[in-house]
Amino acid sequence: MLCLFDENGVENQIITLPERQGHVWHGYFPGMKAGQQYGYRMDGPYKPKEGHRFNPYKLLIDPYAKRLTGHPTWNKALFGYKTGHKDKDLSFDKSDSAPYMSRCVVVDPTFDWGDTPRPNHSLENSIIYEAHVKGLTAGRTDITNAGSYLAMASDPILEHLNNLGVTAIELLPVQAFLNEKFLLDRGLTNYWGYMTYGFCAPDPRYMQSNDIAEFQQMVQRFHSAGIEVILDVVYNHTAEGSEMGPTLMFRGLDNASYYRLADDKRYYIDDAGCGNTLDFENPFVMRLMMDSLRYWVEVMHVDGFRFDLCSALGRTRTGFDRDGPFFRAIGQDPVLNRVKLIAEPWDIGPGGYQLGAYPAPFAEWNDKYRDNTREFWRGDRGKVSDMAGRISGSAQFFDHDGRSATSSLNFLTAHDGFTLHDTVSYATKHNLANGEDNRDGHSNNHSDNMGVEGPTDDPAIIAARIRRKRNLIATLMLSQGTPMILAGDELSNTQGGNNNAYCQDNEIGWVNWPEEDDPFFTFCQQAIAFRKMHPLLRQTRFLHSRQRLTDGEPDLFWRQANGDAMRQADWDNPDLDIIVAEMRMASGSPEYVQREGTLLVVLNRGAAVEISPPPPSEGGAWVRRFDTSQDDAIKVTEGMHVAADAVVVFSDERRTH
Repeated sequence: MLCLFDENGVENQIITLPERQGHVWHGYFPGMKAGQQYGYRMDGPYKPKEGHRFNPYKLLIDPYAKRLTGHPTWNKALFGYKTGHKDKDLSFDKSDSAPYMSRCVVVDPTFDWGDTPRPNHSLENSIIYEAHVKGLTAGRTDITNAGSYLAMASDPILEHLNNLGVTAIELLPVQAFLNEKFLLDRGLTNYWGYMTYGFCAPDPRYMQSNDIAEFQQMVQRFHSAGIEVILDVVYNHTAEGSEMGPTLMFRGLDNASYYRLADDKRYYIDDAGCGNTLDFENPFVMRLMMDSLRYWVEVMHVDGFRFDLCSALGRTRTGFDRDGPFFRAIGQDPVLNRVKLIAEPWDIGPGGYQLGAYPAPFAEWNDKYRDNTREFWRGDRGKVSDMAGRISGSAQFFDHDGRSATSSLNFLTAHDGFTLHDTVSYATKHNLANGEDNRDGHSNNHSDNMGVEGPTDDPAIIAARIRRKRNLIATLMLSQGTPMILAGDELSNTQGGNNNAYCQDNEIGWVNWPEEDDPFFTFCQQAIAFRKMHPLLRQTRFLHSRQRLTDGEPDLFWRQANGDAMRQADWDNPDLDIIVAEMRMASGSPEYVQREGTLLVVLNRGAAVEISPPPPSEGGAWVRRFDTSQDDAIKVTEGMHVAADAVVVFSDERRTH
């Protein structure tokens, strides 16, 4: 039944949909215009033990709604069962939920995009910046409507991102999401947004006038600045939670079809850890999600997606299937197979960790990169071999089935975990503000407080932390793959040691903008610019130490500091603390690929050392082009000296005199 509401939210008409085609009910209603508020009610059996939870007393969101009036107000009427009843969810509640529910709104999605082109950066030329719509802007006093879509694309933010050198912004969830009641009861909120219930609707909390044109204007402004927009999307579960959750949409529309149910159909399979899992083997679930993705690309003009807990999308009743329905559908879709697709390659279900298992054209968040890089620079023994694998593109995970070296999305930090500054300032998590007695969040962060837990006035520790951050960012920008940085890391942003700020819509979770320019921002600019200047660091082919037909030289050669080739015994030495990588363009690179000479990349976490380089090319010389131990990292200096705890890059260049 289609329920119509007036502009005051009063339900004034209920219409039974008159036509049916297959399993889809529909109808035509002349005169309905943009601005009309509506919802659905569904009649049918309420038999939870058989998987059915129809309840006509509950107003339901249209899964295809393009705009919502707001968010549900928590009330016992939102539940299909009688809360507090001895039979729990087997009981049946007749309270009308409409006064407490969001309503859908008919919209005209037409927007004048003008002649603004999409940036269309290739992955090898991408620098991704993960950010939260409110978190990036709420702390700025010079931005109108801080915390909104419009604020995200304001001049100060665009100027900052362009100055930094990023090419794409990856937004934490902006599809309409729910604030869980247990958080509100604690005086907290769902800040990150991983509880979606409106897959086609921008979340209204970031709008000023509740007009989807604000989101479109944001995207247009980003595009005009040459920056792509990637959405973090949550299609693995919904905000309806477990059998004890509210009835907002799918549960009331057709619970048994939309969700994966356990053998006892009263209960849900929960591969996401949030109470339920959507069933991507059902064609109507697949259809909805594909329609949703295409809508965001074609109507809202976004440039790609990062799929939360993507393993759940590829899991069938027989386990994870990289050739399953979801990946097949994406791969053949002429709209979606051309945008950026990024997988979070794990969930908590059986066989959930699937790093490297995804098909092209997916890139994947590489948590091995995060962990191994932190371990190496922290000084953990025996990590040189792992680190070498990470800077060369993690080929052991990704070099199969014709995948590109850009498949590894390298990151040091993300929304989930410590910020970069906290990674070098805290040895343990400090999450008491989350109200869970510090039990939440990861306990193994591969972090290091450098001698003092948290803030310090000790100049030596401050200097050591700055050097560690420089080395980490430099490593990220010198590694094969696609780099991603967390918003605020370039500003030395801190969350006070909170590594799970999912519920902190306040100064803990927001980016802390400094009152003065941070020298670390300048360093990050230089590191990003250095990567962009060197095609050798942005290759699509993997480096496997293969001889090149052009000159017979290997595309990758590992050396000891004294110039000798690395042997297996050297790789196995737990006390080794330096990596020297002689890099060239990959063997087999097409002639039309931008080329350059040899780079000698040195990652030294030990004492100062003199490097014995290989002979330069005929007429050439080794030139120091990048050095984290210098105030100006890209100042050209002579000599093969490498300071302690430093990253240095030498370039084989022809002499100019």
